[in-house]
Amino acid sequence: MSELVKRYGLGITTAMVLVTAFWLIVMVVLPALVMVEYSFHTNVPVTKRGGPEDYYTLDNYLSLVRGTDWSTWTFPNDFRVFLRTIWGAALVTLLSLVVCYPVAWYVAKLAKPQRAAMLLLLLVIPFWVNEILRTFAWYIILAYQGPLNAALLGIGILEKPVRWLSGSGGVLIGMVYAFLLFMMFPLINAIETLDMNQVEAAEDLGAPWWQIHRRIVIPHAKPGIAVGCIMVFVLAASSYIVPSLLGSPGTRWFTETIYVWFFEGQNWPRGSAYAFILLGLCVGFIMLMMRIFRVGLADIAK
Repeated sequence: MSELVKRYGLGITTAMVLVTAFWLIVMVVLPALVMVEYSFHTNVPVTKRGGPEDYYTLDNYLSLVRGTDWSTWTFPNDFRVFLRTIWGAALVTLLSLVVCYPVAWYVAKLAKPQRAAMLLLLLVIPFWVNEILRTFAWYIILAYQGPLNAALLGIGILEKPVRWLSGSGGVLIGMVYAFLLFMMFPLINAIETLDMNQVEAAEDLGAPWWQIHRRIVIPHAKPGIAVGCIMVFVLAASSYIVPSLLGSPGTRWFTETIYVWFFEGQNWPRGSAYAFILLGLCVGFIMLMMRIFRVGLADIAK
């Protein structure tokens, strides 16, 4: 705060703080508090709000696991969708890390400045297009008679077309593409600060490339990896457009279940409860990543 006052003066700093506080309170805190209050109510018509049938309860939260038979590992449909979302978001995060790490290493340390700038521009330009249009483009690409199957059939990799959109394949591909930059930029920022003298010393001592990355590059890039994993997981777990367009009825995402309870089932209390369960999952994943990579909030904020 003192640095802001020195740079912009007391009046401008006060105005900036007030505008930010107003935006956070009105757009974030108050709606969240309203949804929290909704989540503990019974689902009654508006005319019965405040009456004897409207009371506080935990049923909306417990309904997610109600009917679970742990002896046979039989779960209700909403809980199966929730578990599928956890697994899917974790897999999207892992795939994004595997895809982005080599590119980030090349851009940050191996490519010449002009080539690195060109690669970053090529990565960013497609994201100037609206997310819905980009997702529809993948819907066309992954169609049964789409360009991807035609190309794979043409070069002999496939003998018959694959139904990419009938399972989780299309959703995973679409999400990895949609959230690619949220993994890429934190990795590039973290790897750029690495002193290449450490890598050269390891090479002079005969260390293979995989050991250099395991012992030097990855430990140095831990804050970037943590930030990328957190952002991709949270965005993937809370995504609605990609799974609704590229998924199938058997691969429904938990956000779609929340949407159904809100707008089709007209059960706002249960939808609110499910939304906060998803929020709790994301917060738990953030804490897990910070513990695994042994980074704090200060490291992530760099």
